[in-house]
Amino acid sequence: MKQSVLTRYRVMAYVTAVMLLVLCAAMVVKYGFDKGQDLTLVISQIHGVLYIIYVIFAFDLGNKAKWGLPKLGWVLLAGTIPTAAFFVERNVTREVAPLVVPADGEPAQA
Repeated sequence: MKQSVLTRYRVMAYVTAVMLLVLCAAMVVKYGFDKGQDLTLVISQIHGVLYIIYVIFAFDLGNKAKWGLPKLGWVLLAGTIPTAAFFVERNVTREVAPLVVPADGEPAQA
C-alpha cells in the first residue's frame, strides 16, 4: 500500500477529532450559556463534511489493509467519539506501517 493512503487517513483522523472537540465546546456554550447557536450550526456542518471525508479515507485504508468489518466499524466509529480518533489513529498507524511500500518499491522495515 502507498504511504499516501496512510497519510491522508492520519490527517483526516486528526482533523476530525479536533473538529469534534471544537463542536463539543460549541455545544457546551450553546446549551450551557445560551449563546452561539449560529456558530454551532456552522461547526456541526463542517464536522459533518469532514467526517464523510474521514469515512471515505478510513474505508479505503481498511480495504487495502484487508480489515474485517468489526475493525473497520470501530475505526469509523472513532470519528464520532471525542478524543477516540487520536488513540485509534495511533494504533492503526502502528499496525499498518509495516504494510506501507516506500517510493523505491521495497517493503518497509519493521
